[in-house]
Amino acid sequence: MIPPCPGRVFAASLLLGLTLGNAGADAVLESRTLRFEDGPRLRWSRTYTAALGELTGPVTQGGRIYLGVGPVVEALGEDGRLQARYDLPGEVVSLDAGGGTLRVSTRGDGYVERFTLLDPSDGGGVQERVVFPPDPEVTGWLARAAALVPQADLARVAAEDPLNPFLALREARLAARRGDTDASLSAVRRSLGGDLPFPAWVGLAAGLDAAGFPAAANLALDRARRDAAARGIDPEVSVSRAALFAYGNPSGYVGTLLAQERLGRAEAWLRYLRELHPRFEGGPALYARYAALLDAQGRGGEAEDWRQFARTLRAGTLYNLGEDGPRLVREAARLATFALLVALAAAWLTLSLRVRSAQREDTRPLGGRRTAWLRHPLSRLRRTTVTYAGVGERLVFVALVAGLVVSLAGWQWANTTAARLRAPALSIGTYGGGWSGARLDDLGLRSVPDTALLTGLAAQLDGDDGVARARYARAPGDACALNNLGVIAQTRGDLPQARENYRAAFAARPDLAAAAYNLGLPPSTPGTVFQRTYRPGEPRLCYPGDRSLARAVNGDLSVTLARDLRRPLAALTPGEGQSAALGWAVLLTLAGGLGLTLLLLVPRPPGVARLGRPAAYRVAALLLPGTGFLEGAWGGVLLLAWAATLTALAPLLGVTRAPALLDPTRPGVRTALLLLLGTTYALNLAAFITAEVRHARKKGQD
Repeated sequence: MIPPCPGRVFAASLLLGLTLGNAGADAVLESRTLRFEDGPRLRWSRTYTAALGELTGPVTQGGRIYLGVGPVVEALGEDGRLQARYDLPGEVVSLDAGGGTLRVSTRGDGYVERFTLLDPSDGGGVQERVVFPPDPEVTGWLARAAALVPQADLARVAAEDPLNPFLALREARLAARRGDTDASLSAVRRSLGGDLPFPAWVGLAAGLDAAGFPAAANLALDRARRDAAARGIDPEVSVSRAALFAYGNPSGYVGTLLAQERLGRAEAWLRYLRELHPRFEGGPALYARYAALLDAQGRGGEAEDWRQFARTLRAGTLYNLGEDGPRLVREAARLATFALLVALAAAWLTLSLRVRSAQREDTRPLGGRRTAWLRHPLSRLRRTTVTYAGVGERLVFVALVAGLVVSLAGWQWANTTAARLRAPALSIGTYGGGWSGARLDDLGLRSVPDTALLTGLAAQLDGDDGVARARYARAPGDACALNNLGVIAQTRGDLPQARENYRAAFAARPDLAAAAYNLGLPPSTPGTVFQRTYRPGEPRLCYPGDRSLARAVNGDLSVTLARDLRRPLAALTPGEGQSAALGWAVLLTLAGGLGLTLLLLVPRPPGVARLGRPAAYRVAALLLPGTGFLEGAWGGVLLLAWAATLTALAPLLGVTRAPALLDPTRPGVRTALLLLLGTTYALNLAAFITAEVRHARKKGQD
């Protein structure tokens, strides 16, 4: 037998001793205190305040202790020092170390997500894609944890938790107040040394900027862009004000800087928004405010650049009207509704003044105009004001009511579309993730190709290419879907198939920037510039525009109109953005339109021969352009032009609110409207004189 080597015996004995020495060491959670005990001896302990969230675990694996704290998982060494922190999109509810892999589950409102945590020695991080919901309780956890530390314990806690940069930021501020520049700069460098999610980087940048470290703040903003790009945040997706607030509130900080007239720092933050979140809620107003301040400083060229950039963001929005597209459509529908109501009222008033005498004579044998409705309703129906009108005049009434139905439906459609396009699931800067998927289910998306595109894109961003392909198959021929199928093919290494899909997408939509980018062409949109800078070498995905999203969540105006015609009572169904008053208006207008259509079949009463041209009728025909000539096509056109012009000018009298699309308080708009109003009266006067001369000649001949 060969005798054992003395060195090997020593190493084995040492390893056995260490193993036996740690055999009794264990992590225990008592209430909100994590204790690491070696038998009866306490090595260290850490206490977590209730404000940090629920505690889950602990779980020991690979010589590390993992503990879920609210929406994060902390990995601590046996010496109590924090080695890694995993930022997750919801409150941790379970930790499982079975099979040698650490799995964590997080809970949201109506959904659960599961993630795999990578070993800190391999770089750490989360294996799956993490999409942060617009919840400050989740995205602001690090800053909140640092703010809860008493100043007396700051140095100790910062040493135990070197991965929280907000602790280092607090140390930098304290050192700066003491005049210790070296210590302050050292703390700033430590704050920039970690790996953070982009909301934390933005919050840190704001803190560094306010503390007087602009260069460090710029570096933090650059890292925020890169982390956001890696997580699938894209400039093509709009961002609500609530989401931006949860993501560090950069737009709010820009407003503060502009109020302080710190344009140099404001530009750095606006550049961040311009690159990463150009389509944020309130963006056009903030860009215009910054441009006005640049103009005041004599920097007109820079101001015009920002205005031009804001104009380019209108492409792809609802009817290319920009961020306020749904509101502008609503104002246009409201203007059309009021104009049609004015036209109907004017036409009915003029006609009633003409037929009043004949109608009184015809209804006298029936008991009078009012009593006849009770005694002889059918005979009285034949002698209504509209039945005295000729066929051409009746058709004008039916056309005006039909237009009123369309304008009311458009008003309702604009309301509901605006509300649904503001849905949080569509305005967090990206798609996918458990929170977004749950909220998309709440929207009740329609079964149309645009929905397949949206849900397929969400699955593709989450890395599930199989589900994405199946959903894109429900949008055959869609240029955006073809481009994204090409991206899937390229990631699989099938470049010929990818290029074929890109070419098909580009042929279907030559304005599709994503397909042009993937074919090697140089489009210059916010999305392609961002892709080239922060995701170089990766193919560009196509994102649905506002028109596509509107079709997915609500459908086009034709869908709303068809629903109101098929199921009129559906207009009264409560829904997001839907007005009960508008629903009743649609229902009553439909009923009125049906009644007028039936009256087309009713013959004119015998008193038509006595109509003539009474003096009151002549005055009304002269004051209300077009109402005296409704038998001809041009009478209806003149009436509509006059009613629309009068409605557009109404805000000058304080009757209605001025629309942004056609604001009469602007000198140019007011002049054009007054000129159009004068033209309608001039044309009406010429037609009125012609009609009077013709009537006089006919009377003389008779």
